[in-house]
Amino acid sequence: MRNSLLLAFSVLISSAALAQQPVQPLPKVGGCPLGYYTSSGYCVPSTSGNTRGAIEKSGNSCPLGFYSSGNYCLSSPSNDREAIQKTGKSCPLGWYSSGNYCVKSR
Repeated sequence: MRNSLLLAFSVLISSAALAQQPVQPLPKVGGCPLGYYTSSGYCVPSTSGNTRGAIEKSGNSCPLGFYSSGNYCLSSPSNDREAIQKTGKSCPLGWYSSGNYCVKSR
């Protein structure tokens, strides 16, 4: 019984440690993405609880696990990874390249 509790606890901790795209205010570029509203030049997450993490779109496509919403890329519901815009030609250690973005490895 104790071993199964420890296993359940470790699975819970490891799933909580998965990085997801932060749900936070973004600089407004055109219209705000789905689930965000305009406030003082920012796109602010709504309080509905269904808002997904977003990043500003770089180029015409979004990174793996994200979909386009205007000038932004929204994290898809099943995505458990974080993305940042790529600076230069490579990504930092622990991240992999996906178009104009770097996506955090698991």
